[in-house]
Amino acid sequence: MSEHIEGSIVDSGPTRAEVCAVAVAEAFRGDGERLCNPIGIIPMVGGRLARETFEPDLVMTDGFGGFAANVLPPGADPAGAVVEAWNPYPQMFSVLWNGKRHVMMGATQVDKWGNQNIACIGDWHQPRSQLLGFRGAPGNTINHTTSYWVPNHGTKVFVPAVDVVCGVGYDRARELGPVASRFHEIRRVVSNLGVFDFDTTDNSMQLRSVHPGVTVDEVVAATGFELVIPSEVPESRLPTDEELRLIREVIDPKGLREREVPNP
Repeated sequence: MSEHIEGSIVDSGPTRAEVCAVAVAEAFRGDGERLCNPIGIIPMVGGRLARETFEPDLVMTDGFGGFAANVLPPGADPAGAVVEAWNPYPQMFSVLWNGKRHVMMGATQVDKWGNQNIACIGDWHQPRSQLLGFRGAPGNTINHTTSYWVPNHGTKVFVPAVDVVCGVGYDRARELGPVASRFHEIRRVVSNLGVFDFDTTDNSMQLRSVHPGVTVDEVVAATGFELVIPSEVPESRLPTDEELRLIREVIDPKGLREREVPNP
């Protein structure tokens, strides 16, 4: 099989980045006709892969005011989008507020309940590091399905308690009641080491799979809280030959995914 990286073709098996992209794609499985809104290189590759294979009804945004019918590789000029519908900014909120969107966004910190922080590190009143701010995280998590992508799994990201709650986790959604829990679903966390979900009796995070070459012990050591570990933890699914072709030749021909997750 061949891989396009920086204009060259290299025979190789799946890279860690490509395994991550497939894991992201799997997070969108079953969504049907829903707005797929991946943020970041690997999420973009995975979201587009899902639409090109097992979820053809996913609706992809061009990043501006339209829904794109064609594949836009990461970094591509949005002017190249084939617009299948216009979605002006005010109209976007009718999509967001009714559970019709699945966003995969980043997490500077995430805890065992799925609470996410992208605002700051340290005390809110005098933070050690100022980050993005709350952005749309609170509204995302209480209004539609949300997943998280973490390219550098470690104890500084997977923490016992986030410094600031931006994305609302399962514990706080329960406390807030129906106003927060009606559409609340933290479906997946995908990292460079494995895949995690909240399909447990108390909705605490569990290890769903480890990527090839990663052990359960490595994941546990890199996580700052106690994960639920099933009796058997499978390896994350490898991409098929057709999925590899799509990733390398159609979706991400420049190989930007490999910069976000270098092969170990």
